[in-house]
Amino acid sequence: MFSSTTEFHRWFGRVCEEQTYEVTQVPIDRMDGWSLEEGTGNLVHRSGRFFSVQGLDVTRSGRAVEAWQQPILVQPEQGILGILVKEFDGVPHCLLQAKMEPGNANLVQLSPTVQATRSNYTGVHGGRPVPYLEHFLRPGRGRVLSDALQSEQASWFLAKRNRNMIVWTEEDVPVLDEFCWLSFDQIAELLQTDDLINMDTRTALSGAVGLRPPAGTEGRAPDPDSFAGALAASWEPHGRRLHGTDALLRHLALAKERCTLTRRLVPLAGIGGWSLRDGVVSHDRGRHFTVLGVRVEASNREVSGWSQPMFAPNSVGVSAFLAKRVDGVLHLLVQARVETGALARVELAPTVQCQPEDHGPGSAPRPVFLDEVLSAPPGRIRFDTVQSEEGGRFYHARNRYLLVETGEDFPLDAPPEFVWMTVRQLIGFVRHGSHLNVEARTLLALLGFLPADRIADRVADRVADGTPALAGAVPAQR
Repeated sequence: MFSSTTEFHRWFGRVCEEQTYEVTQVPIDRMDGWSLEEGTGNLVHRSGRFFSVQGLDVTRSGRAVEAWQQPILVQPEQGILGILVKEFDGVPHCLLQAKMEPGNANLVQLSPTVQATRSNYTGVHGGRPVPYLEHFLRPGRGRVLSDALQSEQASWFLAKRNRNMIVWTEEDVPVLDEFCWLSFDQIAELLQTDDLINMDTRTALSGAVGLRPPAGTEGRAPDPDSFAGALAASWEPHGRRLHGTDALLRHLALAKERCTLTRRLVPLAGIGGWSLRDGVVSHDRGRHFTVLGVRVEASNREVSGWSQPMFAPNSVGVSAFLAKRVDGVLHLLVQARVETGALARVELAPTVQCQPEDHGPGSAPRPVFLDEVLSAPPGRIRFDTVQSEEGGRFYHARNRYLLVETGEDFPLDAPPEFVWMTVRQLIGFVRHGSHLNVEARTLLALLGFLPADRIADRVADRVADGTPALAGAVPAQR
């Protein structure tokens, strides 16, 4: 345990210095243990396990672009993302790990207590066992606070889900090297640092949002006319809201009924618009992402070295909620989004979710509300943070996560796929699993842990420090 986040940063820096790791890009057709399957060109592991890279044919998407082909990660097994919670001196703490992932831009980030695929924790790699796994596999070992199957990045994974768990323990838990106990308040502070708390921790933490009061409101009533007051009102279980839960469930059901998406796996070799050249699979117009290979050497993993393919996006993405106060209650504009690879095909998503650079002149039409986010004045941006995506499969994948408050004149009427929801309603949906996509869960975790009365100061600091404008920002198209 740490008395302050300053003490944590000293520990974290020391752990990073003590670890040795190296990530080197290699041609995908020369990766040890992997091969391009004869006849299909699919990237497969010699064990037949872990995952593969195949082609996906998409038609009738219901989006601005109706049909396309792309590489897709196929990993049918489910993993475990688990956080162990224990109380010290009356304060709950989470056990997190300083873990190296080959795709992280800064390599080491804070991961959950357990972050493992089934192939990993059943020992397919022949390496060391996964520590603390027994707390999540053995019934009755602790009190389960949250347990749900959640999707992952559906633009790049096909039907991928992981079991997200939070388990409360009363046992004495030995703290292994590279693990640490952090309070929820300390985690809230660390979430304000870019690229520190990894995606797997954020998605697991989204299941804990409803277990504690809004950050910064404990023990006091916020000003009802302030943003903090509107956010606190949005947390109320029986507070005022535009739509009841039954109406929201119907909204999601109707979106699924309208969905016409058809998808099928096809051989990776020869998918339209993509080519294998110079050791990578890339889009012929240089857009979207690239499939590349890496060789990894690490001192702190279950195995000391391996090779694997990774998806590398070609630009920073943007995921943002537009928010509006309605009768003093903060509502978020939520999208029922067709997700290419999602098992359910449609999930609740942020208002805006895209790579803006893919929507410039001569490319795909710009998503609705993108310009409202990119042109928002600093005073309307309630939080703004850059976070890494899953570093075990994606190489330097980063998104800019924002909450943008609209003006009073912003209309409540929205396109059919959008609906206004309170924070409490989002909490209810996330705990059932497979309703909110991973980007929406990250935003929910940020909403639940970042103190409402401090996040505006962080945005002001960004502007003062000369932080670059939003990726892909262009003048609003009117």
